Amino acid sequence: MKKIGVLFCIFALLLSGHVLAETPKKGGTLVFGRGADSVGLDPAYETDGNSFMVCDNILEALVFYADESTALEPGLAESWDIAPDGMTYTFHLRKGVKFHDGTAFNADAVVFSIGRMMKEPNVKFMNPDMKLPAQERPPEYWLQMEMDKTVGAIEAKDEHTVVFKLNRVDAPFLANMGMDFADIISPTAFMKNPKEFLRNPVGTGPFTFVQWIKDDRIVLEKFADYWDKNGGPYLDKVVFRSIPENSVRFLELKTGNIHICQFPNAADIPLAKKDPNLQIISQPGMNIGYLSFNHTKKLWQDVHMRRAIAYAINRKAIVDNIYQGMGEVAKNPIPPTMWGYNKEIEDFPYDPELAKKELEAAGYPEGKGLPEITLWSMPVPRPYNPEGLKVGVAMISDLAKVGINARIVSYDWGTYLKRQREQPEDMDLFQLGWTGDNGDPDNFLAVLFDGLADPSVRTQWKNEEYHKLMQAGKQTVDQTRDRKSYQNALKLIHDEAAVISVAHSTVIWPALNNVMNFKLHPTASVRMKNVWLK
Repeated sequence: MKKIGVLFCIFALLLSGHVLAETPKKGGTLVFGRGADSVGLDPAYETDGNSFMVCDNILEALVFYADESTALEPGLAESWDIAPDGMTYTFHLRKGVKFHDGTAFNADAVVFSIGRMMKEPNVKFMNPDMKLPAQERPPEYWLQMEMDKTVGAIEAKDEHTVVFKLNRVDAPFLANMGMDFADIISPTAFMKNPKEFLRNPVGTGPFTFVQWIKDDRIVLEKFADYWDKNGGPYLDKVVFRSIPENSVRFLELKTGNIHICQFPNAADIPLAKKDPNLQIISQPGMNIGYLSFNHTKKLWQDVHMRRAIAYAINRKAIVDNIYQGMGEVAKNPIPPTMWGYNKEIEDFPYDPELAKKELEAAGYPEGKGLPEITLWSMPVPRPYNPEGLKVGVAMISDLAKVGINARIVSYDWGTYLKRQREQPEDMDLFQLGWTGDNGDPDNFLAVLFDGLADPSVRTQWKNEEYHKLMQAGKQTVDQTRDRKSYQNALKLIHDEAAVISVAHSTVIWPALNNVMNFKLHPTASVRMKNVWLK
């Protein structure tokens, strides 16, 4: 009995020691190594993940997504009510929350932050002196999601109550309010210098903005007066370093100069797994990497030309050789884990002979008479495309085999996104992709491909039947919604070869062993609030 008692005491001491060792430790600076710099830090006007990942730690929305899922939970709004007809949403705001500049978070700040994106604002503030700023540029996300058609009016009923009146039922509306574009900013900070706010953002989040050295680093520090006292922030500082080369970024991790390595080369993953100083953090990606067409050009309004490209490209070889176990060939432009996925679609096989037949049907037998085309390739690694230039080289090689002469075009990331959005004449094919923002198929299918929704939609494919399916899919009070609209839309995309789905990737980011509680999120959010260093 004495032996048993002694062993029990030893076990208890070991267990308590383990628990103490895992208790979050305050302090330290975490360096996050990423593939490219942010474009801007005003989330209402950006669309890229490198911008949003920094905003995720500075700014917050009314609604939060739970860790490692897209389940909704209270954010800056502690609760909300939805009218039975689905046309009125009332948000009850947290009290005692401060912006980083010391001003109070309240209903007027919500009306200001969301109302500034409305083309024809219909808003009411508590403070009669409050006014909305003029728009310097189109709020792309807001427009892509047709929010002007959805949101009719926003009213601050009192200091801690905001009412949204909708023009139409919109099932994803609540989930949309958790996205980055809906983050709440400090009106005072914005109005001090509207043009500079994107380089000096002020929110309510766990970290405050300190410094931005372009193409080098963005530095954040702990916000001592953060409202949520359950957990962190534990870190004193977070540094987002821009290291474009995947191999260099991984070497920086190996030598301990960074703590987390975003998007290593696939070939470096086995090395990371063998390194005793590293841990592997992974999650199936809620994403799609795709190749699309400049649908504003007559050449790509011919379905035979689009199908020729679809048959000509060996996507399996691209995934096998470039993704190297970190991805799977896509046949739908939404991930297979998402509701509404159409598993009945028969994917385009790799078939050069069928590609040649489609070319002939388009009036270019063996490519004769077809001018040289351009294939725009992404200059930065993203979750859905680890090496855009390598993927581009593989694609133009495949196209050459069927008589299509193509050359690669690329720019720095900010220029690439800006010019691609303009649908220039010198762009034929372009690589892009998407990581879902809210777990809803509408966030892929409407935002990416419905050219009739808004000119800012990057794939300007205009199809009346598709547009009607998008409207039918979201205009319902029923939050569970009928999958058929989205499945039919996916079939239409396939039959028209409106876009070529390339791959869904698995997200794998190695980190130093002393990084604790860092979790990947399906929306690609990078959340540092509860991360700490051992």
